[in-house]
Amino acid sequence: MSPFNQSIFHPAVFFLTGIPGLEVSHIWISIPFCCLYAIAISGNGMILFVIITESSLHEPMYYFLSMLSFTDLGLCLSTLVTMLGIFWFNAREISFDTCISQMFFIHGFTFMESSVLLAMAFDRFIAICNPLRYSMILTNSRIIKVGFAIIIRGTTALVPLLLLLKRLSFCHSHVLHHSYCFHPDVMKLSCIDTKINSAFGLAIVISTAGLDSVLILLSYVLIIRSVLSIASVEERKKAFGTCISHISAVAIFYIPMISLSLVHRFGKNAPPIVHTLIANVYLLIPPVMNPIIYSVKTKQIRKAVLKLFIPKVV
Repeated sequence: MSPFNQSIFHPAVFFLTGIPGLEVSHIWISIPFCCLYAIAISGNGMILFVIITESSLHEPMYYFLSMLSFTDLGLCLSTLVTMLGIFWFNAREISFDTCISQMFFIHGFTFMESSVLLAMAFDRFIAICNPLRYSMILTNSRIIKVGFAIIIRGTTALVPLLLLLKRLSFCHSHVLHHSYCFHPDVMKLSCIDTKINSAFGLAIVISTAGLDSVLILLSYVLIIRSVLSIASVEERKKAFGTCISHISAVAIFYIPMISLSLVHRFGKNAPPIVHTLIANVYLLIPPVMNPIIYSVKTKQIRKAVLKLFIPKVV
C-alpha cells in the first residue's frame, strides 16, 4: 500500500517527505545537503574545539558562543539520519516513538538556542552599558548556572507537550510534510480535537522564543541608547561592531522560525515544496551560518581557527 493513500494506517508509523515532485533526483539533491551538514558539523565542532583549547578564549562571550555551537551541532545531528536516509535509501518510514524522540531533540535544541541568544544579548548589554562590572557580574560560576538553566528551560516544557501528543489518534494520511518530525506537522494528522495541544504548544513558543525575542530587542534598545551617548564616533563604531555577529545570529535564527510558523498556521494551501524548503532552511541555515559569521566577524575566533591550519599564526 502506498504511504500516500488517504486511509487508516497503523498508528505507530509515519512517512517522512523528501523534496516533493523531485523524488527521482534525491541522490543529486543530497549532494548540497551533505555539503551543508559537513559545513555545519565541522564549523561548529571547530568553534567548540578552539574555545576549549585556547585559554585566551576563556571569557564569558566565548563561553556563550560555545553554547550556541553546541545547540547548532545538536540540531544538525537530530535530523541528519532521517534526512540523508530519505535522499539515499528512500527510507521514509519512521515509528511514532522515534518521531517523538526526534521532536524532543529538535524542539529542545531550538528553545535552547533561543535562550543562548538571549544570554548573549545580556552579555553584550553588560559589556557595553556596564563594562566596569562585566567580570564581576558574569563570573564562571554564574555562566555554568546559566548553562544549566538553558538546558532545563529548553527541555522541561517539552515533556507535557509530547505526552499530550501521544494521546492523539491518527486516522488520516500519515505522510508528514518534512524530512523530520515537527510538532505542528504531526499534530495536523490527528483525527480528534487538538485545541489543547495547539494552545499548549503556542504557550510554550510564546514563553520561550517569543519572550526571548522581546528581551533581546529590549537589550538592543538599551545598548543603542548607551552607545549614542558616547561622544567619540570611533568608540561608537567599535561598540556597534561587537554586536554585529550576534545581531546576524539572531536574524538567521528568528526569521526562518517565524516563516515556518506562519506557513504552518496560514499556508494550508501552499505547495508542499514550500513547507519542505522553509523547514530545511529553518534547521540548516543557522548551524551553517553561525560558525562562518563568528569566524569572519570575530578577530579572536578567526585567529584561533587559522592557528589550527597555520600554526605560525599569532
